[in-house]
Amino acid sequence: MAGDRFSVVDYVVFSVMLLISAFIGVWHACRGGKQNTTEEYLLANRKMKFLPVSISILLSFLSAITLLGIPAEIYFYGAQFFMTTIAYLLICIVVSTVFIPMFRRIKLTSVHEYLERRFSLGIRILTSCLFILTVVSMSRKHQR
Repeated sequence: MAGDRFSVVDYVVFSVMLLISAFIGVWHACRGGKQNTTEEYLLANRKMKFLPVSISILLSFLSAITLLGIPAEIYFYGAQFFMTTIAYLLICIVVSTVFIPMFRRIKLTSVHEYLERRFSLGIRILTSCLFILTVVSMSRKHQR
């Protein structure tokens, strides 16, 4: 079928997008930027406001499979699944305004690090494994 293949326009748009992405990477690599340490790169020196942190948390939960699967899920099973999306948004706002400031004050980067300090390394490993299992099971569910 004709719709199954890229046309010239598709190749041009795809190539331009890749070139722009490569240019941004080369530009920041040559310019040096302000990120000289791992903390600057990963944590933005702990100076970001709640909105970019909320968006970052939300997008780390979403994947391409999720973005493609949610409309189909809603189409086939109804709009109640949309409530999950609203819950994600509200949870991210609460986490970024309540928990992230607390983690900043005590110089932590994750809840797993907090659980290790509060309880033990074993609890940190257990919760990390449970998180991995949750993410894997969710991604398997969305692949069906």
